[in-house]
Amino acid sequence: MKKLLTVLLAACAINAGSLAWAEDAPAPATVTTTAPVVDAATADPAVAAIAAPVAAEAAPVAAAPVPNKGDTAWMLMSTALVLLMSIPALALFYGGLVRTKNMLSVLMQVFVVFSLITVLWCVYGYSLAFTEGNAFIGGFDRLFLKGVFDASTGTFALGATFSKATPMYEIVFVAFQATFAAITLCLIFGSLVERVKFSAILIFSVIWFTISYIPVAHMVWYWMGPDAYTAANVVDAMNAKAGLIWQWGALDFAGGTVVHINAGVAGLVGAYMLGKRVGFGKEAMSPHSLTMTMIGASMLWFGWFGFNAGSALEANGSAALAFMNTFLAAACAVLSWVFTEWLIKGKPSMLGAASGAVAGLVAITPAAGNVGIPGAFAIGFLVGPLCFWGVTGLKKLLKADDALDVFGVHALGGIFGALMTGVFNAPSLGGVGFYNNWFEMQAGYGSILSQLIIQAKGVGLTVVWTTVAAFIAFKIADLIVGLRVSEDEEREGLDITSHGEAAYHN
Repeated sequence: MKKLLTVLLAACAINAGSLAWAEDAPAPATVTTTAPVVDAATADPAVAAIAAPVAAEAAPVAAAPVPNKGDTAWMLMSTALVLLMSIPALALFYGGLVRTKNMLSVLMQVFVVFSLITVLWCVYGYSLAFTEGNAFIGGFDRLFLKGVFDASTGTFALGATFSKATPMYEIVFVAFQATFAAITLCLIFGSLVERVKFSAILIFSVIWFTISYIPVAHMVWYWMGPDAYTAANVVDAMNAKAGLIWQWGALDFAGGTVVHINAGVAGLVGAYMLGKRVGFGKEAMSPHSLTMTMIGASMLWFGWFGFNAGSALEANGSAALAFMNTFLAAACAVLSWVFTEWLIKGKPSMLGAASGAVAGLVAITPAAGNVGIPGAFAIGFLVGPLCFWGVTGLKKLLKADDALDVFGVHALGGIFGALMTGVFNAPSLGGVGFYNNWFEMQAGYGSILSQLIIQAKGVGLTVVWTTVAAFIAFKIADLIVGLRVSEDEEREGLDITSHGEAAYHN
């Protein structure tokens, strides 16, 4: 009886100790428990029999962090939203702006090239962009996505986010970034529509994707992730493994340089090399369906939430800020573009409203999670008039047939947004600052001028890089198949002459 009483008292003591610990201590991310220490030499055998299993069960276990299901669901949804931005949103937006006889050719260019780049991304693009290599390009560790999923064990490789001990499934990141690469190529074609060969588009896409998109993505976005910064003495070594523009400290939350400047400048190069459309400046080349364009612009706006808010890589406050900034900046740009057009031309247009929305979305992209609400107001309202001038006054100065104003909206809007990110990232202007110490996760900010200079360096390198790469890619395509269809084919329309079908039948 005495032994039984001793056992019961010991069990109660153990349970009470556990309850007291649970009440006093906060719940950590990885829970460990402390069991009573039992001296095997002096303890009653019956007490030891109970205490030993408890001690074994309560031994500290360092559980590896696993992806949060909410974060995973958000990133899968964001990936689908960005896919929607290309097919059908961008295809409809561009398709409505061309003449009836070229509608299907634009849909084909977007649909097929989006598919082509998705495949190339999984073959070698992701590996070269997002694995360790040098300051300009990655390596071959993930060719054909080797290693992201192990079928023999059913395990998935994990990748970094922007928070310590908060991984994501690497395969989700692969898919998310594939949509960015694919839409970037599709944006370029707005400068080339109604006179470019479909075969030339495909050849150009493979080359430019390889020598421009991949290196720029690596230079801007590749780094080792916060968990690699395990001690103060490894910070410099980890920074040295990042892409060149990341090492400089340039900020690009969701692709102002990688996507919009990259594509817009390449489009302008193509417009020069391709030449003007037959009848340009002499014949009416009005959009055949502004209804279609408005639908496309609306879907772009919808999908852009995945583009920008998804770039937080987690369903957290940063994603919420990027979401709101995206929402607000686009609305501000619609108003500023429309009222500028109304003042100068006498009438506000649906095309102007749709173009304003896209301009606002482009400009806020590099800033989305890097600025506060005041920055979204300022960037949105200022970019509308700027891009309106870009598609009117600047376009005349450039003397290029940039058919759908890819340079005037995407390149100019992207440059403005990238520069303003450096300004409105400042905490004094409502910005969030940035981590200048990834080991201790401490936020900081230098000065507006210093960050503006860093942003300008990133913009300058991107402009030069994509200009040279685009020239090479277009030149090779021209040498192989020629860039442009014949004059007769152009006059008849690319739908029939290139694809043997028509969008509309009277």
